Amino acid sequence: MNTTTHLRKASRVADVPVERRSFLGMVAAGAAVVGVPALLTGCGSSDAPQGGEAAAVKLEDAIPSYIPQEYVEPDFPSVNGSTPGFASLPDALVQSVSSPPGSGATFVAMTPLWGTIPPTKGNKYYEAVNEALGSTVQFQIADGNTYGDKLATVLASSKDVPDWVCVPNWNLPPRFASEIVGNVFQDLTPFLAGDKVKDYPNLANIPSDVWKFCVFNGRLYGLPMPGEVLTDATFYRQDVLEQLGISPDVKNGEDLIALALELTDTGSGRWGAEDLWTTAAIIHAVPPKWRLDGDKLVHRIETEEYRAALAWNAKLFASGAVHPDAIAGQEGDAKQRFQSGKSLIMADGLGSWNEALRDNLGANPTFWQQPFAPFAGDGGTPVLFKGNPANIYSFLKKSDDEGRIKELLALANVLAGPFGTTEFDLVNYGVEGVHYTKDADGLPVPTDLAATEVQPTYMFLVGGPIANAKVQYPGYVEAASAWQADAAQYLTDPLFFGRQIAEPQQYASIGQPFQDLEKDISRGRKSLDDLEDAVQTWKSSGGDELRAFYQDILDKE
Repeated sequence: MNTTTHLRKASRVADVPVERRSFLGMVAAGAAVVGVPALLTGCGSSDAPQGGEAAAVKLEDAIPSYIPQEYVEPDFPSVNGSTPGFASLPDALVQSVSSPPGSGATFVAMTPLWGTIPPTKGNKYYEAVNEALGSTVQFQIADGNTYGDKLATVLASSKDVPDWVCVPNWNLPPRFASEIVGNVFQDLTPFLAGDKVKDYPNLANIPSDVWKFCVFNGRLYGLPMPGEVLTDATFYRQDVLEQLGISPDVKNGEDLIALALELTDTGSGRWGAEDLWTTAAIIHAVPPKWRLDGDKLVHRIETEEYRAALAWNAKLFASGAVHPDAIAGQEGDAKQRFQSGKSLIMADGLGSWNEALRDNLGANPTFWQQPFAPFAGDGGTPVLFKGNPANIYSFLKKSDDEGRIKELLALANVLAGPFGTTEFDLVNYGVEGVHYTKDADGLPVPTDLAATEVQPTYMFLVGGPIANAKVQYPGYVEAASAWQADAAQYLTDPLFFGRQIAEPQQYASIGQPFQDLEKDISRGRKSLDDLEDAVQTWKSSGGDELRAFYQDILDKE
């Protein structure tokens, strides 16, 4: 699942046999997993300037110090930001917060949910977590599909803003950075920046790259729900290729097209690939948005890499190896075609890997999809741009009561308990014997009550560092960790990485024509000559002004 789109409900655990125990292997029934696109007063802290908004600081000075805590040693350690892998359940969990830090107060929190809203009264899950907090978090849960509308309505009236508000990146309203965040929400810089975070060890355990995305206007406002910096890959059906006796030896873009052609057998209803535009952009190192050529700011659509990616994808389509439904633009069915074997290569988010195993191993125990090892289109050294490791944040309502803010941060410190802690176990899965039991292999199995009570709510407020221990899918943790460790050596920060930049509204739609153009050039309906005209139109329609906007940001850094 890609977190820049939406969240999906996870299946029940213990859906396939397991050989080793897993802590993250349990997903309580109905729990969601992430995988997964308008007011100026001073801060109440004595460290902040009074009578106006606090002055912006450098990004590195606004974020908390990174002080890692390792309660369980990973079997597959993180490499350059890759997700650590845990192959087994810890023999004993660690309580990372010695006693409930709350004062007995009640705080209202607003979160989205892509699922059935649980009861708030008599909910044993909420009762247990709130007991561990020492205060009560009372949830206002809204439908995730319409959460953006609800959020906009709430933020339009500062008096109705709850104490704690989840804001997914794709639901950031217009003028959030310029007018909302500093007027409605608490500046956390005086409480968490640098070594001040030491008062909250679990928050200090969150990597710096994650915190960067919680900074707005040079001040720290958000609390993150951490994700992964490696977000996408190109998968192939390894099980089918093995049955066909075909080796996926891909070293460059031409190799991939040749493999897709070799796998295509129209007579048997099998095609080599889906639309691989995402792959094309990755293997040709197309920057996510901007890059610097010397001292010149260049947009992705102006780069030779973008042109090369378009040419490569057009060649793939012209080869006849792309499934006809993909040619027709039926992108929503791509997963079904890939998982059923009608197509054998597709680009997808890394979260789709374990989801595909979840959905297919029961009916097809040999099912396996595997990502290609990173390669460059020309056979050279790959370049992988980091993805956003935080796409969901939460914010605390602005208050002059410093004690209130510190209490909320202490609650956040409990909720951010990482893998291997009692806090993580409780927040994510509920109470043993009430919401889950353990089977003969030590794998927790959800009870019927879990489906009603244990829905993702606290996790949308803040979380610990992401970890992979989904060993209910045999071989997955090892394979995913190995792939990520290899890919991580090629990671690089895109320009403006970690900068929350709100573009002026007048430029919001000038890039839209390129999404259609990418499809048209790939399918042969237009040519690269049309790209040149589109770039010129983009420049005259505001592209050059947008470049000046970003250049001004660079000049001020």
